[in-house]
Amino acid sequence: MIPSILPTYNRAPMSFVAGEGAWLIEKDGRRFLDLGAGIAVNSLGHANPDLVAALTEQAGKLWHTSNLYEIPGQQELADRLVDATFADTVFFTNSGTEACELAVKMARKHWFEKGEDRFEIIAFTGSFHGRSAAGIAAAGSEKMTKGFGPLLPGFTHVAFGDHEGLRAALNDKTAAVIIEPIQGEGGIIPVPDQCLKGLRDACDAVGALLIFDEVQCGMGRTGKLFAHEWSGVTPDIMMVAKGIGGGFPLGAVLATEAAAVGMTAGSHGSTYGGNPLAMAVGNAVMKIVADDAFLAEVNRKSGAMRQGLEGLVANHPDVFEAVRGAGLMLGLKCKVPNTDVVKAGYDAQILTVPAGDNAIRILPPLNIPDEDISEALRRLDQVAASL
Repeated sequence: MIPSILPTYNRAPMSFVAGEGAWLIEKDGRRFLDLGAGIAVNSLGHANPDLVAALTEQAGKLWHTSNLYEIPGQQELADRLVDATFADTVFFTNSGTEACELAVKMARKHWFEKGEDRFEIIAFTGSFHGRSAAGIAAAGSEKMTKGFGPLLPGFTHVAFGDHEGLRAALNDKTAAVIIEPIQGEGGIIPVPDQCLKGLRDACDAVGALLIFDEVQCGMGRTGKLFAHEWSGVTPDIMMVAKGIGGGFPLGAVLATEAAAVGMTAGSHGSTYGGNPLAMAVGNAVMKIVADDAFLAEVNRKSGAMRQGLEGLVANHPDVFEAVRGAGLMLGLKCKVPNTDVVKAGYDAQILTVPAGDNAIRILPPLNIPDEDISEALRRLDQVAASL
């Protein structure tokens, strides 16, 4: 008999009832050190007082009006994002999946408005762009697409890191290329800076748009506001979500004026996207995360975390193989099954997130205290010893 909650998740047997910073509290009172942050969502930890205050204040004023009317918080957050990035314009969504749908629509509409028959989008193996029709078609893996056909057409898949394959696929009929600067679900696999530069040049050579999916790696996660900033290249369209709301459902698509030329009145919409509650939280997050001093602290803390993880690899070579990633978006490639590491963490009361390529993800709050980093490394050492 099917349960009342659709059984699409294989949930861990814990129920958390409260959170404090980098800690989650189970209903039986146990405290778990959270290195998953809701899959890179709780960028400022659980029950952050600045976010709680912003949400509470707005909740006492106005929750929802719809996008039939102007929403002052949207203008404020859009201006912040435009001022801090390559973008000229922003559309607010509720999630990364919705951001993917709009990014694909925007790229195709761009070429329609220019009178060119260009709709093919190149994506990469190992990618993850959400679970909507466009998202699973872009990922292309059997795990994501089996049983959901016919798939949305117009996607070409190139093996991750296959430069020759990419050059062969790119042509004057390509509408866009979509890529995560760091693959998250795929196993915390960064795209080297020189490859992002080469990809930008390759897209420019044929006139294709470049879409960056920074849903997981953006909003300060890598020590810059957005991961692509390390490479010095910019996209035409960018998907953002997860950390931008600090735990409140919020996403966005950022774009240049040229890329967004086709998105005129009536071409897209969202009932809840950019509602006053989300905007209050998003603005509070942006005020903190976009600060240079805050990002400098992310880089300092990531250095301590990475050094400790490298030590774990050296001390437990039968359990861990390598550390990879950037900032506080780190991955431990495992030699034992990664699910065994995650489950052993439950006994040590530490939470990590599994990923592809037999890796676990280390995605703590960006403001995790130094003492919690030390405790996390101690507990991960305990996990490795138990395995």
